[in-house]
Amino acid sequence: MSELKKTPLNPYYHESGVKVIDFGGWELPVQFSSIKDEHNAVRKSAGMFEVSHMGEIKVSGNDAEKFLNYVLTNDVSKLSDTKAQYTFLCNEHGGAIDDLVIYRLEKEEYLLVVNAGNTDKDYEWLSKIDGFDVAVTNVSSKYGQIAVQGPEARKLVQKVVHEDLSEMKLFSFKQNIEINGMKVILSQSGYTGEDGFEIYCSSEDTPALWKLFKDEGVLECGLGARDTLRLEAGLPLHGQDLSESITPIEANMGFAVKLNKGDFIGRAVLEREKNEGPKRRLSGFELTGKGIARTGYEVFSEDGLKGTVTSGTQSPSSKRSIGFALIDSDFFELDKTFTIKVRSKDVPAVFVKTPFHKN
Repeated sequence: MSELKKTPLNPYYHESGVKVIDFGGWELPVQFSSIKDEHNAVRKSAGMFEVSHMGEIKVSGNDAEKFLNYVLTNDVSKLSDTKAQYTFLCNEHGGAIDDLVIYRLEKEEYLLVVNAGNTDKDYEWLSKIDGFDVAVTNVSSKYGQIAVQGPEARKLVQKVVHEDLSEMKLFSFKQNIEINGMKVILSQSGYTGEDGFEIYCSSEDTPALWKLFKDEGVLECGLGARDTLRLEAGLPLHGQDLSESITPIEANMGFAVKLNKGDFIGRAVLEREKNEGPKRRLSGFELTGKGIARTGYEVFSEDGLKGTVTSGTQSPSSKRSIGFALIDSDFFELDKTFTIKVRSKDVPAVFVKTPFHKN
């Protein structure tokens, strides 16, 4: 068994006695205090997460924009040096190899921030595509990343940054921002459904940046709260709600698929699904009976099997048992009741609107 990868804060985790687990090949903490306390802190005030395990891939060269518009689903030509974008890397069948955020650092240089467990796969996929004057480089080891999230996040980050952050909107970013002598990329983004920032720093600056926000009173948070927060916010998780066999259209993320920009990998399938509707769809549900619907649990109507749960948890904010299920499209109807087999019991559930929580 290969040794787990370690983030820049790994020594701190061991020094402070935080329990760490294997998360996609990385050694990371599930929680610092309790998932519930960390979750509620982000909903009510602020919390911070180390997300240095996320991958960074740089694409540069004369054909960088043309290349990225061919391999990604969103329209890269709409980017600027201050505006990032959520997008998908798809295969020929429209399946999501990964979902990611792209930043244009300069006219011919872009930074792709990809899911940790997909970094090597994404890099290999991008590297094998010929016919473009580009250089593709895995620069993940150079970056650390800290996310400060919550209704108080903007005020807390503003305390350590001289530039005005009041007008920054979702997916806007600033480069070469200085925090206590450290140069960072400051992105107004996150994975919690709350206001907040993702801060990209050099790997070696990560511990100092973490300590700075901890000293400001920001609560340390782990993977557990990150997952409950993103699910409440209706955000998909790659490997569960998205995969190489689940398309962005099936996952209700068609806003990041731009058919009017020209040809791109997976376009034919995604265009057909947009025009005709997908055969399957990711749908939000709430259990009305007791239990928690976990990944892989089966969804049934009176006529038989209709799909499977992709994500499920008990919402710390509402105490409801919520989740996503990938089901036959013609089975979905808002407020429709059905059952999910939770362990050996048929538990009643109902389709509901997402997101499950709005700030």
